[in-house]
Amino acid sequence: MMKIDRRDFLKAMGMGIAGLGLSADSAFAAPSSAKPNIVLIMVDDMGFSDLGCYGGEVDTPNLDKLASQGMRFTQFYNTAKCSPTRAALLTGCYHREVREQKLENCMTLAEAMRRAGYTTIMTGKWHLSSSPVKKGFDRYFGHLSGSTNFFRGDKTFRLDDEPFEVPRENFYTTDANTDYAMRFLEQAKGKNKPFFLYIAYNAPHYPLQAWPEDIEKYRGRYMKGWDRLREERYERLLKMGLIKPKWKLAPRDEEVRPWAALSDEEKKTEDLTMAVYAAMIDRVDQNIGRLFAKLKDIGAADNTLFLFLSDNGGCPFQRTRTPDIPPGPAESYWTYHKGWAQVSNTPFRLYKQNQHEGGIATPLIAYWPGVIRPGSMTDQPGHLIDIMATLLDITETRYPDTFNGQKLRPLRGKSLLPIFKGEQRQPHKELFFEFSRYKALRAGKWKIAWRTGPWELYDMDADRTELNNLAQKMPEKTAELAARHDAWLKELGGAPTTKKKRSTRSARKK
Repeated sequence: MMKIDRRDFLKAMGMGIAGLGLSADSAFAAPSSAKPNIVLIMVDDMGFSDLGCYGGEVDTPNLDKLASQGMRFTQFYNTAKCSPTRAALLTGCYHREVREQKLENCMTLAEAMRRAGYTTIMTGKWHLSSSPVKKGFDRYFGHLSGSTNFFRGDKTFRLDDEPFEVPRENFYTTDANTDYAMRFLEQAKGKNKPFFLYIAYNAPHYPLQAWPEDIEKYRGRYMKGWDRLREERYERLLKMGLIKPKWKLAPRDEEVRPWAALSDEEKKTEDLTMAVYAAMIDRVDQNIGRLFAKLKDIGAADNTLFLFLSDNGGCPFQRTRTPDIPPGPAESYWTYHKGWAQVSNTPFRLYKQNQHEGGIATPLIAYWPGVIRPGSMTDQPGHLIDIMATLLDITETRYPDTFNGQKLRPLRGKSLLPIFKGEQRQPHKELFFEFSRYKALRAGKWKIAWRTGPWELYDMDADRTELNNLAQKMPEKTAELAARHDAWLKELGGAPTTKKKRSTRSARKK
């Protein structure tokens, strides 16, 4: 287990233990004998190193304090894409086996927690078939779509299962998600039941839109440029102990221009673009502060497990820029691109959708007073599929063979509870990754990844930034892992990557 001295972490982050209703006493207080409340928060398109407590320059004091009083995971994985991540997170199965958005032959976290006696609440982005209230949530506010205008919303907004008309003024989706979460918690506090709250913030997913005061805070901060900022994040990650010195910083993407080659006007535009992105993360952090104030107000702060993660790495798709309207306001529609996405994913290669570390590595903060040692850190690998197994373990709830007349797929995850308690858990024999033509498998220290050509092989202990492809030096190990991935994919109805008649040349054309 990787460790960092808690005092060093607090000093490095410039924080104390005030705020959020946290104190040294509450951090060590024994949890209630009752089942804990559970808060699961996921953000959208945020990279591994964007948070302050993961090396970023974005101001995230509330999440940083939770990290200082909880645990940070250094090797936790998502699926590198929005819908597949949500399917895996909510079911404890790989997304392909539950038919991704359809959620077939599975039970959701909400349905499992309802069986365990919980009030189940969700706000935010759904991006799956059906609706949250038909998949086990007692209350819901948010949008069913994959992205939305943060100020104006869209036609998929729902309150419970009814259409919700988004106000024309003083509305911002991130704030509204928290407003309704707090409203639902207030309404549930008299039911004498624990609650499971899942907030799926759409931020910082495009379109890049934020309140003017949040944007202004970051204007000029990104004039340093992506080259220097990646180096600064890398150094902070090393100092925090989140990465190993032998993992070298991935070189700038060859499709990204050196920052020095940009004109002054281009630099100003890029600075504003990233300032809006940072403002969106900042606003999420502000809302987490508001949420914890509510938890303290209703007497739930000391018996709540809090989990925070991202659905995939930074997004490289520069799909659109509204002419004559800069990023930020409701009328704009901007995304950021590979230059900034690579900063978000520091120190790793590649991006959202790719199954290299830049696409699948997520921060995970776990906070649970009396169970998780403050300021702890773990390098034990985990995956989204572990969340279901963890909550079932904590609530002592059995995973059934059938549910709602359907035979369930086997639970793929393994409980994180031993890790929360500071123990070494039995690791996964292997973790599988697949989205579109992108694939990977991790087994112990070995990882294979496939993008446009032959399988690549990496030693994750020595080279987690995937700079030294060992496939040609170790063809037998590569073939062994590729066969395991193909067998898994075939079992789930997918097409194997390696075919007898498929040549390296033809693979690259795909």
